[in-house]
Amino acid sequence: MTILTLILIAIVVLEHIYFLVLEMFLWTTPKGIKAFRLKSKQFAEDTKVLAANQGLYNGFLAAGLIYAVVEEDIKTTIFFLICVTIAGIYGAYSTKQIKLFYIQSVPALLALVSFLL
Repeated sequence: MTILTLILIAIVVLEHIYFLVLEMFLWTTPKGIKAFRLKSKQFAEDTKVLAANQGLYNGFLAAGLIYAVVEEDIKTTIFFLICVTIAGIYGAYSTKQIKLFYIQSVPALLALVSFLL
């Protein structure tokens, strides 16, 4: 893997660790409420278990990419970058917020293209 590819994968990993922290630990705080444009503090409280579950999945995406890079496993790296890309596409589609595509999918796509070149 090139240095550029490793940097791009590191960006994806750091994003997903940040998502994990936001969703698992900061969901009901002003930072979490603002980041996800939640309706109210009560809505955040009502959905915090769902958000924590979502955060855990983001952590698994980060862990999978870390594992793939450490083990220098080409197929696993490609698999997790594709998973992140699909998650971003679906998130943007389901929430009608194209911003999610740019934040989540574009870095993963750039890492994937860099990795495959």
